[in-house]
Amino acid sequence: MRAAAALACLLLAGAAAAASPQAAPDAATAARPRIALVLSGGGARGFAHIGVLRVLRQLQVPVDIVVGTSMGSVVGGAYAAGASVDDLARMARETDWDQVVADRPARDQLAYRRREEDVLLPSRIEFGVHRDGVTLPPSAAGNAALEQALGRLLPEGTRDLPSNQLSLPFRSVASDLLTGEAVELVDTPLFLTMRASLAVPGVFAPVRVKERLVVDGGLVRNLPVGMAHAMGADIVIAVNVGTTLAPEKSLGSALGVAQQMLNILTEQNVQRSLRELGPRDILIAPKLVDASFLDFSHVQNTIAAGEAAARALAPQLAALALDDAAYAQFENRRLAPPALADAAVPVGLVTATVNGRINPQVLVAQTGLAPGQPATMAQIRQAGDALYGRGDLARVETEVQDAGGKRDVDIHASVAPWATSRLRVGLELASDFDDANSFAMKLMYVRTSLNAWDAEVRAVMGIGDKRDIGVQFWQPLGPGAKWYVAPSLQYGAATGDIFSSGRRLARTSYNVSSASLVLGRELGNWGDLQLGVRRQNAATRVVVPEQDGTTTTFDTTQFVRYRVDTLDSLGFPSRGVLLDASLERSPGADGASLARSSIVGMAAVHTDNWAGHLYGEWAHAQSGAAPLSLGGFLRLSGTPAESIQGRTIAFTRLVLARRIGSLPLTLGGTLRAGFSLETGGGFDQPLSLSLKSTSRKQAGSAFLSVDTRFGPAYLGAGATRDGNRTLYLFLGPIW
Repeated sequence: MRAAAALACLLLAGAAAAASPQAAPDAATAARPRIALVLSGGGARGFAHIGVLRVLRQLQVPVDIVVGTSMGSVVGGAYAAGASVDDLARMARETDWDQVVADRPARDQLAYRRREEDVLLPSRIEFGVHRDGVTLPPSAAGNAALEQALGRLLPEGTRDLPSNQLSLPFRSVASDLLTGEAVELVDTPLFLTMRASLAVPGVFAPVRVKERLVVDGGLVRNLPVGMAHAMGADIVIAVNVGTTLAPEKSLGSALGVAQQMLNILTEQNVQRSLRELGPRDILIAPKLVDASFLDFSHVQNTIAAGEAAARALAPQLAALALDDAAYAQFENRRLAPPALADAAVPVGLVTATVNGRINPQVLVAQTGLAPGQPATMAQIRQAGDALYGRGDLARVETEVQDAGGKRDVDIHASVAPWATSRLRVGLELASDFDDANSFAMKLMYVRTSLNAWDAEVRAVMGIGDKRDIGVQFWQPLGPGAKWYVAPSLQYGAATGDIFSSGRRLARTSYNVSSASLVLGRELGNWGDLQLGVRRQNAATRVVVPEQDGTTTTFDTTQFVRYRVDTLDSLGFPSRGVLLDASLERSPGADGASLARSSIVGMAAVHTDNWAGHLYGEWAHAQSGAAPLSLGGFLRLSGTPAESIQGRTIAFTRLVLARRIGSLPLTLGGTLRAGFSLETGGGFDQPLSLSLKSTSRKQAGSAFLSVDTRFGPAYLGAGATRDGNRTLYLFLGPIW
């Protein structure tokens, strides 16, 4: 329906012959040579193609045929479909490419339970666990962000058009992953054509096209000059942005050697293609010294390099130019007509099909689309894309059909088999290079879609200085229901120190076992509200100085908990907030009810060059110690860990860090240098919260941080005013 509407617009804008230049060329086109633009692959280096297109437009050089591979297919396909050069440049600048090449949707687009997993274990090292063994995810990056970026790039109505029915004849190349053959994508829908050619092995998942499993075409034909000649081109303008071979100093790792092997394969087929250039053909090779395949931080410089390379060949290109009137007419035929207003239409029937265990009714409910509710096309596609936030879908396609004044929606979802039974592996370590050292290995197992109501089981286990294991069964109260129940069992054991006035007095060993039952309600994908009861058994024993006897306590606690989490990152967020507020009541020794409460909040702080957060917490107990304590890195840095306690705890900090570099994609992420300003303390009397209180401490730290696959890692130095100073090595959560 959308394809038909787009063709109708073209007919109204410029007559039937203009809708398909390849079928009915005008006299001016027939009298001049047919010009083909061939755009190579090259990852982020492919943005240089936009600079070349900008110069061709300025020189008024017409392009009759477009052929592309990988990123060349993305830029070339959108151009052939009618996107303007300004549209392409805007897409390159404004797209969050770090998120596109990430291994899942942005964190603030995930379902709340998936975000909760990051709080429990921030590692991104995961495996699929099934009866036939352990499997790796099929790629380093997911599909969702990439496909959303491609969808925004294409002119309205062209997404599903066959690639041979665009304003300009267009071809793309992919590689058959099973046979190694080149696959010419001729009549494949444009969106699928671009997605298939960009399926870089190890970065994006392969795509199935007409029963063939295909990946990036650069492996077999990165600069398809011969294809352009076969389509009838008289003159080829070839733009080669392929990655050059790395020097020996860059080959010191297995990753570097593997990347070099791919570069060799690509470069060999490029050299064969260069020999196919004829005497009238033009080769443009932008100088891209600082741009690498997956470095998307120099978009503007890469576009400028393409402009410079094309402008250097201006005398040759100008010989192909049209006069003002002829070029204006040519561009008018190429450019897509303005999109019709995306009017809201009442939703009709909403259906879903799934090729796995997930109940289709669950997906329908999770889209939030309700019959009779007005919705635009954009809103419907956004609702379908939101299903990626579940974490267990490999692909979501949303089809929309307008009929009888209503808008029927059909969702086709493909389950990611590895993601329905996942094992996440993490490490946590902390050291102050003195006597406070801890280490833990943590495992998290998640099994989804256990029944028709989409139940889950989640188990978390830690081994090290702290030993713990917990299992939770999470059961929605209906297909896609917001209400749920969650029974759980938990056991933990560790040692802890007892402090008085900052001095260590003793060390205790404790173990705690508990069972809880929660009735909760999810609040969109950004938070939840829980009511629960917990039965707990705790045993403690003084081990330094060693004492005989164990103290055992039993209590039943009733609690209410409200949580919000919209952060896009837990370490150095650029947007969002986190809030965790709880109130507990348990019986005291004299039968009276004892209350404990706590509030933890964090808000992102972000500028062009800096990222960080503003954090605060408050905790209070009617009797005994508050449920939170202070001390350690970024919790009054320089003070011994968990050495500050009291009936009331109050604390706040500001953390800011500036990006100074990055690790390879497969190893981690951004390298930062930063600092923290911290203040707070433990108080037994409310009046001691005043600014003149001697219990309130001030602290700060300076650190280097790097995002690793295990979570954020820090090397820093911290100090408390008029107190201790120490160094820190930290891997794990600091929120």
